[in-house]
Amino acid sequence: MEAAVNRYRVMAIVVGVMLLLLVFVAMPIRYIGGDETPSAIISPTHGTLYIVYLAVAFDLYRKLSWPLKQMVLMVTAGLIPFLAFFIERRIVRDARADLAARARAEVPREAPSETAGNNA
Repeated sequence: MEAAVNRYRVMAIVVGVMLLLLVFVAMPIRYIGGDETPSAIISPTHGTLYIVYLAVAFDLYRKLSWPLKQMVLMVTAGLIPFLAFFIERRIVRDARADLAARARAEVPREAPSETAGNNA
């Protein structure tokens, strides 16, 4: 499941960077500079990557059986500039903690041996 966490992390960062480029580079060039070219390239690229991000986020959400609140949090991360970076850190931290807790729960404990109490 660590692969799902890594996929989520990469896509969150990529979508976050693309959103920053869209909002702080492409849109000002379009509306202030009058050149639609950067926006025409970055907008659909961000949209496509956001759809991939949603699929990756849903995969992580499903594998970890998280509450709907976590999925809503992941969805909003790709819509608000800078939020993706903060949410990515939180989701990855929570996912790794969840995975570690599951790993600890799955480790079988040694049964005490019957001869341990006999010193004879």
